[in-house]
Amino acid sequence: MTIAALDACPKHMEYGPCGGVEFDGSCEVSPAPCVFLALPTVRWHGIEREVEPGAADPLPQPVASAGAERMRALLRTRAIVVADFPARALDAASIAECADILSGRVDAVLAGDAGAARVQFAPSYRAHLIQSAGLPVWTGFNCRDRNRVALEGELAGLAHVGVVGVHCVTGDHTLTGSRPDAAPVFDLDSTETAALARAAGHLVSVGESPATPPVDRRPARLLEKMHAGAEVCFVNHAGGAAPVAAFVDSARQLGATMMFIPCVPIVVDRESAELLQSFTTLVLPEGYLDRILAARDPFAEGIAAAVELGRELLQIDGVRGINLSGGTGPGREAWFAEALARISDELDVS
Repeated sequence: MTIAALDACPKHMEYGPCGGVEFDGSCEVSPAPCVFLALPTVRWHGIEREVEPGAADPLPQPVASAGAERMRALLRTRAIVVADFPARALDAASIAECADILSGRVDAVLAGDAGAARVQFAPSYRAHLIQSAGLPVWTGFNCRDRNRVALEGELAGLAHVGVVGVHCVTGDHTLTGSRPDAAPVFDLDSTETAALARAAGHLVSVGESPATPPVDRRPARLLEKMHAGAEVCFVNHAGGAAPVAAFVDSARQLGATMMFIPCVPIVVDRESAELLQSFTTLVLPEGYLDRILAARDPFAEGIAAAVELGRELLQIDGVRGINLSGGTGPGREAWFAEALARISDELDVS
């Protein structure tokens, strides 16, 4: 990776491309082509760190996360259901309400950015609030808002809290969210952060987007994330079970030994459909949205469609769970949490 190419990426990524490449190959931030499309896949070669002579290593000694060990043991036993956590940002009461609904009905919640909200409780504090309700947390962890020192501190806090996993993403650029006035950080990218998270004692997951350019090189990029320390891949919406199966097979043929958790799109009203459609390069199964939104009862039809797709995905060799992915409009967070819980109830993976 050349310095010129690193500087040309708005996210200063070393191990690109991210999942924000548009279908025409352009960057999510500007109409220019993604710089990584013209480069070979960047091989994992570690994180460069500068330490003053005689100074202590800036990385703290890892504290093995008890939550990580519990989740690894569970994944060895059966498939799991992870649900996106729908609570309102900066709202402890909403967090408690949604956690109460989902506790005991899903294996963990993926607690990352809530919709387009950019201002959130710190990851370790949010995880503490959710797990206080008895609901295991798989923390979504982005590089947009923190430099490497802040990332290391949060990873230590998450290990102390005992989250079951850390999902490392580079993150959307600030220009694409609700706070374009905020300066983007991107001191590291998802691959580098995966290495930090693994060193901090976490079960580490990363995402990959099989339908996003360069499609043919996505499996190879995932392999480098595995070399950095990732053990689980959340497979972004790719159009259904067949494309996911093809991606998993391609990655495994290259030598990937990771566990795969594909995303199931959750649509139960127009607001949840609009949220999913706002995702970059979203690919849903043909007719999925029309089937749900045209139904007399979109809530019931959305649950049925998600259960049907979830069961198909769970039949794929290498898949060890599914992620119920999505959200809805303000004020309906608890209602959406109930939809997630009912889908998990019907799947009955336990």
